[in-house]
Amino acid sequence: MIKKNAHSACTPETCDVRVVHLDRVARAKAEAIAEKELDRLALTYKIMGDPTRLKIIMALRGGEMCVCDIAAFVGLSESAVSHQLRRLRELSLVRSRRDGQILYYTLDDKHVLELVTIGLHHIKE
Repeated sequence: MIKKNAHSACTPETCDVRVVHLDRVARAKAEAIAEKELDRLALTYKIMGDPTRLKIIMALRGGEMCVCDIAAFVGLSESAVSHQLRRLRELSLVRSRRDGQILYYTLDDKHVLELVTIGLHHIKE
């Protein structure tokens, strides 16, 4: 079923005529994810959207690094990097392992790498 209303305020981002395709709206509602999951997904992209955190994620694509390594790579203090790593760890984007006195970080799983890879492919199109 289609619901139509005359509407003449045309912009490049809107239709020339206001038409609501109720079947498409119903499909989108049926496929929608829970609000809690939506919030978590939005937060994940927000956290990854910070340039420093994204640099850290990109550095970890090649394998694990300690805080000292990451700080040298991004050009920040170890304290600042540690703060960023905490945010990434809270969302399960990175994980750590201790080897004696050294704490190593790595991407939490292959999905984090896939998110970055897909984003890179998208911007290079």
